[in-house]
Amino acid sequence: MLLEIKNHIEKNIHPDAIVDLQETGLQSALYISKEYLKSVCLFLRDHKNYYFDFLANLTAVDYFPEDYFEVVYNLTSIPFQKQLTLKVKVNAIRDLKDLPEVPSVSEVWRTADWHEREAYDLMGIFFTDHPDLRRILMPEDWVGFPLRKDYQDPETYHNIPVK
Repeated sequence: MLLEIKNHIEKNIHPDAIVDLQETGLQSALYISKEYLKSVCLFLRDHKNYYFDFLANLTAVDYFPEDYFEVVYNLTSIPFQKQLTLKVKVNAIRDLKDLPEVPSVSEVWRTADWHEREAYDLMGIFFTDHPDLRRILMPEDWVGFPLRKDYQDPETYHNIPVK
């Protein structure tokens, strides 16, 4: 199924939409170019042969020290009882003022709204065109992104010991 979807996307969206195919490990996946992410997601949601109508999960993984992040999308087609994993690889920009960017898919699946906010809050991935990208678990004035592997806990927060 994965190779069929890959070929269908390359034919209907763009030949460069799929960056790589992961066929090893516990979960096979398609690596999507972030420039075509939204188009690919709309295609997978709306195509009559796939109908991935549910974004079950979106998360981010820090591959420190290799210096890249992956945003992982777990899609489900409820009518066809199929699952598909998409991944987008981005450079791990460690500067807190210059975050790595990935297009938001909140217009494709409403559940992405909260998942993207969580990935932003904890990993520092900026989702362009997100309707309300702000912190969801950490206080607005928190410095840093606690799930990054290079994150250092502060000693205090508003004069309250953190450790």
